[in-house]
Amino acid sequence: MNKHELKKQIHHKELQMKKLHLHQSSTDFCNQLYNSLILEKAVLKKELEELEKNPFAEIIKKTFAPKKKLICDYWNK
Repeated sequence: MNKHELKKQIHHKELQMKKLHLHQSSTDFCNQLYNSLILEKAVLKKELEELEKNPFAEIIKKTFAPKKKLICDYWNK
């Protein structure tokens, strides 16, 4: 999928969630549907985030990022 399609799907999920929230009753079905929409939207947003990442910038960040210290590193000296 491309970014435009993902953004459309995210917007569609948000609209579905708003409609469901307006018509929400106390039934378990509505709650399950609402929760599944939230999960689907989160997955789509994560896919969009992955597409927007610049792979070259990620490589540079990993290369020049400072080494993380663990708490046990302080006692090994």
